[in-house]
Amino acid sequence: MSVHGILLAGAAMTCALAAFPAQAQLPRVLLFLAFLAVQPVLAQLPLESDYFLEAPDSVKHAVIVVGPSVGEENISQFRQWGYSLHDILVRDYGYSTDTITLLHDPDEAGPNPGNRLDGTSDRAGIEEAFAALLSRISDGDQVTVYLIGHGSGEGEEAKFNIIGPDMTGAEFREILDRFERQDMVVINTTSASYGFSTFLSSEGRVVISATRSPSEKFDPVFSRYFIEALDGRAGDLDKNNRVSMLEAFNYAKANVEQWYEEQGRLASEHAGLDDNGDSRFSLGPGMDDPDGRLAEIAYIDTAAAETENLSGEALELKTRMQQLERSVFILRGRKNDYLEQDYWRRMEELLVDLARTTARLIELNPELNP
Repeated sequence: MSVHGILLAGAAMTCALAAFPAQAQLPRVLLFLAFLAVQPVLAQLPLESDYFLEAPDSVKHAVIVVGPSVGEENISQFRQWGYSLHDILVRDYGYSTDTITLLHDPDEAGPNPGNRLDGTSDRAGIEEAFAALLSRISDGDQVTVYLIGHGSGEGEEAKFNIIGPDMTGAEFREILDRFERQDMVVINTTSASYGFSTFLSSEGRVVISATRSPSEKFDPVFSRYFIEALDGRAGDLDKNNRVSMLEAFNYAKANVEQWYEEQGRLASEHAGLDDNGDSRFSLGPGMDDPDGRLAEIAYIDTAAAETENLSGEALELKTRMQQLERSVFILRGRKNDYLEQDYWRRMEELLVDLARTTARLIELNPELNP
């Protein structure tokens, strides 16, 4: 960031602070603004900015597919991950049993699945589940697919292990491509996930793979830490009380690396992320990296997560606050399109508007100020 940029960012922060009464605690948004001020500009966003554009009436759906395994330890681990993910989405992110589809091997689902299970993780069960979802989903909704289990092969032979004949990446892509009018995220946490995941890459789609090479065939621990990132919003790096796919990815990746260091082992998995449709998964979305911009505005939580008890005005303010946050990320991703002075003028306008909107929301609902 240039000296001029730092000065303008400081001015925006001063204006933002002025929006709050002196006795008020500093809300998360100011931590968010400070976080933005020191973040590098990443690769350019696609010109189409309507991806992951949340509307008050949009719905987020999750499809969790847990494949079969061998050995009680693996079976128990996969089952735990599937159920934990389901329960965290319901508890913390505004999902319900109506918006989550959980597919599992009925012989490995355990004695107490409750009302979580919706079908079987075989070819027929997967096709039926996605067909049913497509029949009831609306334009602009978001679908996040979580794959837990084993993978195998590479290239055209890369597969996700399911009950019965395994499913190739090309076959699974055909299913996902039917959701043309929805936002799509795929988190593939299986072993040998890379080859399968490359087939799922598409413009406007966020794809996360637990591995970055066909040679990484051992069971990864990435799923453990990705779910941990969601639990209690542990992955909320910018402290805006939301967890984006990029934040969850970075949290999981960092903790996987730390786990291997603590074990004194050479890492046998390297997670990658692709969200520009080129099937080239980035190991660490950063300043000069082509990936990360869509994942940064693709959030896991639903509108219902924190709006249940809000008044009409508060709900409008909450929606506007989230739209402004999104606009800040998009503008930051397009910094190279502007003269520096014009860029910082636009950024200042957004940040001040965001601070004032947040101040009014907290004035109406003080409990939102932690």
